[in-house]
Amino acid sequence: MSRKEFRDLADPEAAREAIASLELRPDDETVPLREARGRVLAERVDAELDVPGFDRASVDGYAVRAADTFGADEAEPARLELVGEVHAGVEPDVEVGDGECAEVSTGAVLPPGADAVVMVERTDRVSRSDTERSRGEGERSESEPRDAEGDDVLVRTSLAPGDRVMFAGADVAAGERALGPGTVLTSREIGLLSALGVDEVPVRGRPTVGIISTGDELVRPGDPLNSDAGEIYDVNSYTTATAVEEAGGEARLYPHAGDDYDAMESVLREAAAECDLVLSSGSTSASAVDVIYRVVEESGELLLHGVAVKPGKPMLVGRLAGSAYVGLPGYPVSALTIFRTFVAPAIREAAGLPEPQTATVEGSMAVRERYEEGRLRYMPVGLVTDGDGETLVYPVDKGSGATTSLVEADGVVAVPPDVEYLDADERVEVQLFSPDVRPPAVFGAGEDDPALSRLLDRVERPRYLGVGSRQGARRLRDGVTDVAVLTGEADPDGAVELGGWSREWGLLVPEGNPKGVEGVADLVDREVRFVNRTTDSGLRTTLGNAVADLADERGVDRHSLVEGIDGFEFAVRAHESPARKVLAGAADAGLGLRATAESLGMGFVACGEESVRVVASEARREKPGVRDFETALASVEDVVADLPGYRAE
Repeated sequence: MSRKEFRDLADPEAAREAIASLELRPDDETVPLREARGRVLAERVDAELDVPGFDRASVDGYAVRAADTFGADEAEPARLELVGEVHAGVEPDVEVGDGECAEVSTGAVLPPGADAVVMVERTDRVSRSDTERSRGEGERSESEPRDAEGDDVLVRTSLAPGDRVMFAGADVAAGERALGPGTVLTSREIGLLSALGVDEVPVRGRPTVGIISTGDELVRPGDPLNSDAGEIYDVNSYTTATAVEEAGGEARLYPHAGDDYDAMESVLREAAAECDLVLSSGSTSASAVDVIYRVVEESGELLLHGVAVKPGKPMLVGRLAGSAYVGLPGYPVSALTIFRTFVAPAIREAAGLPEPQTATVEGSMAVRERYEEGRLRYMPVGLVTDGDGETLVYPVDKGSGATTSLVEADGVVAVPPDVEYLDADERVEVQLFSPDVRPPAVFGAGEDDPALSRLLDRVERPRYLGVGSRQGARRLRDGVTDVAVLTGEADPDGAVELGGWSREWGLLVPEGNPKGVEGVADLVDREVRFVNRTTDSGLRTTLGNAVADLADERGVDRHSLVEGIDGFEFAVRAHESPARKVLAGAADAGLGLRATAESLGMGFVACGEESVRVVASEARREKPGVRDFETALASVEDVVADLPGYRAE
């Protein structure tokens, strides 16, 4: 037999390119949610319902009409008639009218008529037959019954609509982008999907990897070993299989192949027919008895034989019967080194998994964070890189009841009890939720928008917070985010525009427009129950400008028109939220987009167009993730082509 000599050893980059040229990615699949941990989403998951699905009390106390408490304080509390109680998990059987209140527990449905909740600590419960008593004398003792009949409640503070209320969709809003393709599903994401009622998810397939150890001297652990005959236990099969699973693949062990050509060809072909990738170890060195390279040459295509790297020079790369093939060295240390260096990244890429990181990272605080409660705090934080690639750490906190806080946070920073604040640029250590956590490739905040959700699908590892134009501009200005998505004319300092689009806005009404709403003027002049967007939303600002224009036409003060709109201050967060309120019968009209109306089968009253602009921090313009986002923006015309009311700019 002639020996196969190593000639013209490939450099490591050539080996990587050869492996990258192999097709390892299997078909996507759908799995039950309970089996989805560690898998990678194959496509975007949008929320199909609001979370919470109802307006709920966020504290124990009393549901009231905020207007009934205006001017109330410790000296002159508002006196309200107690008309009933509502507990968590129970449908309200009471309605709150003028001058009335209902006792509620945390998580309870807000009863009809109420628009705020006062904490029980800011109230006194008194008998209605009692005369007005001084503060403190009306408090009910623990031994007294909590029968609402005949009781009044003294409210010692003023409330605004929405106080201590978590509105439907405040955590996750129906139609909102919940998780994007490429998201690795950990316990945090599983929790969010559970809250959305998802029971199965589309995930990337795991590449099946066939593992074959070659050599007549190998014995499987547990079988008798004859050391006198030079037999050794097979180490590579188990270590490689474990490494494959750690990289996100599914390992499949095959019987040992001896150094006989026919036996080698048989087991290789069997594995190639059943797997996406075949890994063998041993029989790759330049030896007369090493026949594996000839099997590959004669039954497939040999792309590479030998790499200029130590350890691990004898490596094969090729194709075999429609499957990818890599031959690892026989020595266990060399085999594992070559696997981790060259093969594991390809398996992770095929499975959609990111490169792993250590369980802790250091970074600099992006903003100043105050904390004065005098207790050890595990502060949820996210990671982002600046224009120089340095890790920045920013606080993440949407409230203890918000499931999405878990998804947006990458880890926690332990803040000792005696630390009152963490200053901007201060170095901190982050305990990651998972060793696989990495900062997003691009981090943005601003408007919630259907076109933006589509654009984010085209960007690798994005993170986006739909917090509205005002908050988006602030976070960009503070140096937390890379990009902001804004409406209006104002540009944050140090920002450069990347592109944008326009969208048609107006009033969302039930199908057929039963109220005959024709425009903004009808909100003022007619009895139309309206639901608005939150004050941070650029769409609300656009509506405010339209109201201001109407006021100028009529020669009246803008605020007088606002006060005439029933529900102008009733605000919900995301672009579909007003539509959901209208569909539920809670309002006659809501602020929204034509695209939303048509996707939900609603009527739409057009009021105008507004521009949506994507701006980036000038200091991070050259960041790869920002460049990728800008590239995606170049195709915005295709993105919005089938979105009603949208136009590329």
